[in-house]
Amino acid sequence: MSEQVDRLDEVAQALAGLDNPVLIEEFLRSILTESEATRVSARWELSRQLLEGRSQRAISQALGVSLCNITRGSRELQRADSPLRQVIEVFDATAAGTSLAENRDPEEHNR
Repeated sequence: MSEQVDRLDEVAQALAGLDNPVLIEEFLRSILTESEATRVSARWELSRQLLEGRSQRAISQALGVSLCNITRGSRELQRADSPLRQVIEVFDATAAGTSLAENRDPEEHNR
């Protein structure tokens, strides 16, 4: 029986040290199957749409993903300390050319 290996911490450290989105995308595509990459992309998109306020049913119909997956994403985004929400916020702030601190409501930090 083979032993399960969890090296996500190392992968996270390696990616955190890179400042090259093209290399990161190529890396992800090299280690994920096409199906896995499609599922990761769909989860990212459904999470973004949830944050935009779209209904779960509309997201399910638009993306062809199950309500179960959308509910899982919704629950994760509702957590106060959600890493998924934090990463999307950092991405949005970076894409907008601002820092996360500039976009964050000062009261939000105190919640």
